[in-house]
Amino acid sequence: MRVGLLTGGGDCPGLNAAIRAVVKHGEGTYGHSIVGFRNGWRGVVEGDVLPLGRQHIRNVLPVGGTILGTARYHPNAEDGGIEAVMATLEAERIEALICIGGDGTLHAASKVAEAGVKIVAIPKTIDNDVSGTDLSIGFHTAVNIATEAIDRIHTTAESHNRVMVVEVMGRHAGWIAINAGIAGGAE
Repeated sequence: MRVGLLTGGGDCPGLNAAIRAVVKHGEGTYGHSIVGFRNGWRGVVEGDVLPLGRQHIRNVLPVGGTILGTARYHPNAEDGGIEAVMATLEAERIEALICIGGDGTLHAASKVAEAGVKIVAIPKTIDNDVSGTDLSIGFHTAVNIATEAIDRIHTTAESHNRVMVVEVMGRHAGWIAINAGIAGGAE
């Protein structure tokens, strides 16, 4: 089977580990050919492909970002975008597509699935706000970093008898705030 792989949206820790796992198990365990698309959905639309084998994933675990690149591009929001995706997938003989991304990337994946493509969605967002998902790639790292920040300002707050406010990401969800707040002893 020839399987496509993309990472979309913002980058976060764990993307290269996910790419590595897909290639390692897809190729090694199941005998599939893995084809990466550079720069998320934009790469699918433009046919920007990169064959991915075990030689491409060596030593990627400590590398930040994503070796495939990413973009905040959604083919369902562009005229002819879904048609361009379908044309590329047909030209590349892609039988299934693995999409690693957050709500925008996975919403686009649902539209491509409606057009008949087999999709595997891997949720990735530090906000941990993909519906139906307990934990997404990137969330634990975001919580750990926020917790470290809270731990470091405790002494300053106590030394100066001050209240400190720590603002964290989360967009429409407060998962980072609640988890880091509990871990850091916030009140």
